[in-house]
Amino acid sequence: MGESIMEGTVLSWLKQEGDIIEVDESILEVATDKVDTEVPATHGGMLKEILVKAGEMVPVGVPIAKIETDLVAEDTPQTKDTLPAASRGKTISPVKKQSAETNSPKRPVSGRFYSPLVMNIARKENIATSELERVCGTGRDGRVTKKDILAYVKNRTTSNQQTTQNTVAAGSISGEEEIIAMDRMRKIIAERMIDSKRVSAHVTSFVEADVTGIVHWRNRVKQLFKARRGEPITFTPIFIQAVVQAIKDYPMINVQVKEDNIIRKKAINVGVAVALPNGNLIVPVIHNADRYNLVELAGKMNDLVRRTRTYKLSADELQGGTYTVSNVGSFGNVMGTPIIMQPQVAILALGAVQKKPAVIETPNGDAIAIRNKMFLSHSYDHRIIDGALGGMFVRRVADYLERFDTAQEV
Repeated sequence: MGESIMEGTVLSWLKQEGDIIEVDESILEVATDKVDTEVPATHGGMLKEILVKAGEMVPVGVPIAKIETDLVAEDTPQTKDTLPAASRGKTISPVKKQSAETNSPKRPVSGRFYSPLVMNIARKENIATSELERVCGTGRDGRVTKKDILAYVKNRTTSNQQTTQNTVAAGSISGEEEIIAMDRMRKIIAERMIDSKRVSAHVTSFVEADVTGIVHWRNRVKQLFKARRGEPITFTPIFIQAVVQAIKDYPMINVQVKEDNIIRKKAINVGVAVALPNGNLIVPVIHNADRYNLVELAGKMNDLVRRTRTYKLSADELQGGTYTVSNVGSFGNVMGTPIIMQPQVAILALGAVQKKPAVIETPNGDAIAIRNKMFLSHSYDHRIIDGALGGMFVRRVADYLERFDTAQEV
């Protein structure tokens, strides 16, 4: 699941003991602190034994199932001479067949987990959560599988389309209070944030950058960029490019800590916090961000944001980050004190760009002018990064932004 993933929780088994499976066929759903994903079989054969039950958390590398591979189906028309030598004379148990069950609506199943694949299909078909709760699930513990949701969509009637509100598990103590249970993702986020504060000695340095040149350049090229590329250009790829340049100047920012050792990462993999439709934040990673020019970074960023918000990211795209950027300005905030993404040692928050009166130097002396400015908030692990390095790094990012080449074309 990637170097930064230490453990995972088995959500559900899509196959049962005795089932015949093919290579790369999904056999279970796993949840980590970053993504929920279906896990494919590494080999074809019979699922001989399930070693980890649904709901159990296990470290990466621990066996979770046994697949018997040297098998030949009893009803296979092949002859002994056409079979692989390792398989001759062996038989397998017949495939377990699930009883056919109609996907007509039944009583709601609140709080049931749905895989990203099922949720994506539901969104495409405009199926609200309350309606999804009425879909019969043939998976383990009544979970809705891909086949279940597709069958439901196929047989969906007009009466099934009346639900328009999403529901949450909530209870009321009195007329003035409401109790809302945390969903699984919120619990994981809470745990990770507390762990980060417990592990790292957080310190934040602030710098204000004059980005007037960038604002004017973007205003000049954004229509042309949209016409040529079919997508917008935002400030974010410009900020990422400045961060990458500063990391090259100060490589000790691009490190991780393991016990008493500091591991300096050669690859510059920049994670960018993106808000999901439900309000949670997720951090897709631009791997080897230093290998892309500005136009390429814009394309990568647009693609990641689009697929993040449609729940189409792969597990690999959420792993391996070495430095993280969070654009708090997109929420209208002028600055913030971000929490470090473990095992990284630093994170940068980008504040909102605001017009301000500022003193500028001119050939005729100082003058007051309207400038576009923003705050950069750099949180770093004081165990590893001293105030001088942490402060110089964020100042260097600001320098690159203020010296942005406004003559470049797209």
